[in-house]
Amino acid sequence: MIPEDLIKQIAFIKEIDKLKYIERQTRLLNSNRRENDAEHSWHLAMMAIVLQQHANEEVDVLKVVKMVLIHDIVEIDAGDTFIYDSLKSHDNTEEERLAAKRIFGILPKEQAEEFTAIWEEFELGESMEAKFARTMDRLEPLLQNYSNNGGTWNMPGVTYEKVYAKKSVMKYGSSSIWDYAEGLIQDAVEKGILKKS
Repeated sequence: MIPEDLIKQIAFIKEIDKLKYIERQTRLLNSNRRENDAEHSWHLAMMAIVLQQHANEEVDVLKVVKMVLIHDIVEIDAGDTFIYDSLKSHDNTEEERLAAKRIFGILPKEQAEEFTAIWEEFELGESMEAKFARTMDRLEPLLQNYSNNGGTWNMPGVTYEKVYAKKSVMKYGSSSIWDYAEGLIQDAVEKGILKKS
């Protein structure tokens, strides 16, 4: 007899395959192809492992990896909201909460509760792990846009001021990574690939 937990876990694994079809606004490094959420989450997990020594405080890297792998699963239902969207908030929305309840609810109860708690911790951004995970989440598209002559920074309404405001939260997870990122932002302005308003 197949355990009920295994059946639920396989159903969840099949459901999250849909993450591969959720396109983000940013394009892959030095590419015209848009990244999907699964690629984004994998890249953040690798970044967390590689860059963990630069966290402002010691972090539980396994927890950070879980956060970055779980954080965008809700976009299967809620879709990807562009970080610079002026009409729709990028912050946790009711749509995302409903998505979290449905998708994580496929799992056995204990795992569903764990995944929901990790997702909520990331969204709150208060723990050191969440701050570092959010640093990874803000760094990756910055690297992509910089490599693509501005990428999504060339979209209407995206200015240096907006980029700086959204990216500056990186300093709470890693001051050294923020110093690096801030240098890229300034260089992007000097190169003319990021415009001041």
